[in-house]
Amino acid sequence: MPGRPGALTAWPELPLAPWRDTYATLHLWMQIVGKIRLAQSPWTNHSWHVTLYVTANGLSTSPIPYGDRTFEIIFDFCAHRLVIARNDGAVAAVALEPQPVATFYRRVMTELRTLGLPVTIRTMP
Repeated sequence: MPGRPGALTAWPELPLAPWRDTYATLHLWMQIVGKIRLAQSPWTNHSWHVTLYVTANGLSTSPIPYGDRTFEIIFDFCAHRLVIARNDGAVAAVALEPQPVATFYRRVMTELRTLGLPVTIRTMP
């Protein structure tokens, strides 16, 4: 609606060339998080159990079951961090900073183990 405070009138331009490498890396990081959710979630038709959901600050897995616990993984693009939050309030984070995909993978898996949530995924894209 025109004239509404905070309303966008047009999408900003986002040319791919300047951030192509970031796009490729972020895509692989999201695959890691999606595979974590895939490994822990019961099958849902159309693979809806691996979807990442848009949030006000980025993307989220929504709650993932883990035994008698749940946890959530959040890409917070405003704070430049990946947050792993357990249902009992325990939280860990990984900086979203320039790093190889293998380093990001190791950091995420380390934080999951630190929270008592060891997960094994298939590492091939």
